[in-house]
Amino acid sequence: MANLNREQWLMAAVEHIAPIFQARGYVVPQVKVSVGFPSTGGKGRHLGQCWSSKSAEDSINQIFIAPHLKTPLDFLDTLVHELVHAVDDCQSGHGDNFKKIALDVGLKGPMRSAGAGDWLKQDLIQIAQSLGNFPHGRLSLPIRTMQKAPKRPGAKCAKCGYEIVMLKRHLPLGPPLCPKDIEEMEATGDWEG
Repeated sequence: MANLNREQWLMAAVEHIAPIFQARGYVVPQVKVSVGFPSTGGKGRHLGQCWSSKSAEDSINQIFIAPHLKTPLDFLDTLVHELVHAVDDCQSGHGDNFKKIALDVGLKGPMRSAGAGDWLKQDLIQIAQSLGNFPHGRLSLPIRTMQKAPKRPGAKCAKCGYEIVMLKRHLPLGPPLCPKDIEEMEATGDWEG
């Protein structure tokens, strides 16, 4: 299959995967498949998303597969998972009906992240080989680092360990007295901010 763009490649993959579902009594509905970020954004947690036919003006399930996946097998594995949602028309989330279909077509593991089991993986490898080169360049996601916020100003009793958080408007008054030990508490956190 020469000169396919990635969406055409993925749609051809659907045609190759559909018989796996049909052999187990399921009909893959008409779908549209694209590479793009799920509605939850590009944080890298979600690999794919299927939208119900009720969500689409043309009543066709729409599947998005995240662009940070690397290999054709990764895309096919995710595509099978999302096709299970399409067969279910997104009615049961990752619940009982999804689980039944998923296990029947060869997915395994926790249902939220169910991926190809051994025999399905072998079938997907053959499908990837028959489809040929996958025209996709992996998108590297930036690694977000969380900056630690300065610790809020507070006070702690050196004797009993009682702690409180201070309001900024009370900082000029200094640390309060511990209600138990009636001693001035030690300042903790950022009193300069």
